[in-house]
Amino acid sequence: MQFCFVIPNYCHINGFADLIAHLSTYNLPIIVVNDASTSAVSQQLIEIAEQHELLELLHHTQNQGKGGAVQTGLSHAFKQGYSHALQIDADGQHDPQDIDKLIALSKLHPNDLISGRPLYDESVPKHRYWARYITHFWVCIETLGLQIKDTMCGFRVYPLAAYDQLAQQQSLGKRMDFDIEVMVRLYWQGCNVQFIPTKVIYPEEGLSHFRAFEDNVLISWMHTRLCFGMLVRIPQLLMRNIRRWCS
Repeated sequence: MQFCFVIPNYCHINGFADLIAHLSTYNLPIIVVNDASTSAVSQQLIEIAEQHELLELLHHTQNQGKGGAVQTGLSHAFKQGYSHALQIDADGQHDPQDIDKLIALSKLHPNDLISGRPLYDESVPKHRYWARYITHFWVCIETLGLQIKDTMCGFRVYPLAAYDQLAQQQSLGKRMDFDIEVMVRLYWQGCNVQFIPTKVIYPEEGLSHFRAFEDNVLISWMHTRLCFGMLVRIPQLLMRNIRRWCS
């Protein structure tokens, strides 16, 4: 098993050098995808990359969204021969102290998608908090089960062979719909999903790129597509759940 980090970054610079310094202690390759940040931020990312031998900085010339940046990073990691990629956001929401837990669980279950399950404090915006419950309701329908506990946390370890198989067959959302869609479709593909609780914060100085109207429309349309996709998979999903309940 060969692990690496994948970090999408669009104009996140506050605290980013500290995050990279912490990740460097794991002595694992770090793939950062600069999703067409401003010239000033791009220059700072280049300077950070020059200070860390294990950091590889990829650049988008046009902004593709968080999902597009993650897809670029995952595909590049697979082509470089890595077996697993740990995705972590650049904005300081995720607790890097839980990286060891994610990697350890991935080593025990190398074919599974391992994800954080958020534990929020008072910093979470209320509309984002309740939106997760709405999405969770639809994901339960789309998978006909309760195995998937959270689909919106971008702190996870991907088994790259399974991801690449999916990416070769299916066009995935490139913005805030990506984290949800890729988890559901990997589950449909036969990939089990496991979770660890992890603290998630929204830093006061944090920069959010969530577009209230546009991204909610994208997510709603994605759930519509997934619900129709579920209909043709009902026998497969029911049999899978029955086997789980009987095991």
